[in-house]
Amino acid sequence: MTATPPRSMLTVEALTALVDGGEVDTVIVAFTDMQGRLQGKRLHAQYFLDYALHQGVEGCNYLLAVDVEMNTVAGYAISSWERGYGDFVMELDLSTLRYTPGDVRSATVQCDLTWIDGSGPVRPSPRSVLRAQVERAAASGWTAHAGTELELMLFEDSFETAWDKRYVDLQPANRYNIDYSILGGARVEPLLREIRNEMHRAGMVVEGAKGECNFGQHEVGFRFDEVVRTCDNHVVYKEGAKQIAARQGTSLTFMAKYNEREGNSCHIHLSLRGADGSMVFADDSRPGGHSELFDHFLAGLLASARELTYFYAPNINSYKRFAAGSFAPTAIAWGTDNRTCALRVVGHGPSLRVENRLPGGDVNPYLATAAMLAGGLYGIEHELALEPPFAGNAYESDKERVPTTLAEARELLLGSELARAAFGDDVVEHYAHAAEVEIAAFNAAVTDWERVRGFERL
Repeated sequence: MTATPPRSMLTVEALTALVDGGEVDTVIVAFTDMQGRLQGKRLHAQYFLDYALHQGVEGCNYLLAVDVEMNTVAGYAISSWERGYGDFVMELDLSTLRYTPGDVRSATVQCDLTWIDGSGPVRPSPRSVLRAQVERAAASGWTAHAGTELELMLFEDSFETAWDKRYVDLQPANRYNIDYSILGGARVEPLLREIRNEMHRAGMVVEGAKGECNFGQHEVGFRFDEVVRTCDNHVVYKEGAKQIAARQGTSLTFMAKYNEREGNSCHIHLSLRGADGSMVFADDSRPGGHSELFDHFLAGLLASARELTYFYAPNINSYKRFAAGSFAPTAIAWGTDNRTCALRVVGHGPSLRVENRLPGGDVNPYLATAAMLAGGLYGIEHELALEPPFAGNAYESDKERVPTTLAEARELLLGSELARAAFGDDVVEHYAHAAEVEIAAFNAAVTDWERVRGFERL
C-alpha cells in the first residue's frame, strides 16, 4: 500500500528533450487560488528553459484577493489598492512538472507562492495552508496520505451554449440514474476514455470511471497519494477535464448542487503513516483494529467538524447539498462503513482510513485536507476520547448537525480557537472575509427561484 510518484512525471531533462524535438512548445506555470482554480501564465517552452527556470515567475497578488468573477475585493490584508497590488513570486515546484492533460504540446508546473521581498510564504495561499499542517504532522514523525473522489455532471451543451442559456434547461449526457451502470458509462465513454488516458499521461494513477445517481453524473477515480501531491493532481484533473469536455463540444460542472437531485460530492480519504511508511492507524490488538492514535485523530475530526466546515463547504451553493437521504451528511457522526455519517471509517490494516463525506465537488482540496489534518492533530495532541460508532440512520439521529448556511459556517470559523491556533489569525480572517464577500454577493442577487415564485403569483 505504498504511494509512489508515477513514472510519467517529467524531469527538466526530459522536458528539454521534448522541446528540442518540437514535441512541446508551451509550459503552463500555475498555482491554485482560493476558489481551487489554476491561475498563472503560458510561457513559450524555450523561454521557460532559458529564463523562467532560473529567474522565476511573478504574478499580481490580487489573485488571492478576488471573488469567483475576478472582481477586486476590498478588505483583504495581503492585497489592496492601498498596498498597490504588487507581485508575489510563483516558486516552481519541479516535482509537479508533467504533460498538460488535454493539450498534447504543453507541459504544466505548479507553484508555491512567496513574497517578493523574500519574507516568506504567502500564508493564505491554499498550498501554503496545507504545507503548514503537513509540517506539523512531520514534526511528530507522520506523513499524510489522501485520495479525493470527485464527482461531475456532464451535459451535451457546450460551455458557450450553457452560458448563453444561463445554465438552465441543459441536456444531461445521460437521461436516467446510471449509478454503476456499464451501459450508462458506455454512452459517454469517448469522453471518459480521453479523460482517463490524458490524466494517466499527466502522471496520475487512474483507477477508473463509474456512473453516479444524478443524470449525466460520473466519477473518475484516482489512487491515493501523499496529500500535497493528491491535491496537485486534483486541481490539474479538474482543469483538464473541463478542457477535454470543451474540445468535444460538451460541458461539465463540479458545483456541489446543480439541481434538486443528488449533488456532486468530493469524499476525501485520509490516513497517517510513520515517516518510514509504517502503520500508525491500525492495531489489530485493539477493538475494531484501530490504534489509539487513530481514535484520537478521528475524535479530533468530530470535535472540529462544525468549526472547520467552511473549508469543506466554501460556497453558498455548498450547503444545498446537505439534505437527508441524499448520501450527503447532515449529522456530525462517525460510523464503520456507514454512508449516512459525516465521517465513514473504511478499510483495515494498512488500508484503514477515514472518509470525510462533507466536501462537495466545489471544494478546494488543499484547504479541506489541511482542515482534516488540523482537526485530527488537535485530537491527538489533546488525547480526545472517541465516542462509539454510530449504527443506523444518522439522518434521523440527535447528533450535532452540519451547518446549514455559509453564514453559519463563517461565524463558527471566526470563533474557532482551534482554527486560529492551527492556521493563524491571518489565514482565518482571510477566508472568513472570502465567505463574507460571497454572502454579500448572493444577498444582492435576484434568483430564478424568486422570479418563478413571485413574478405572477405575488
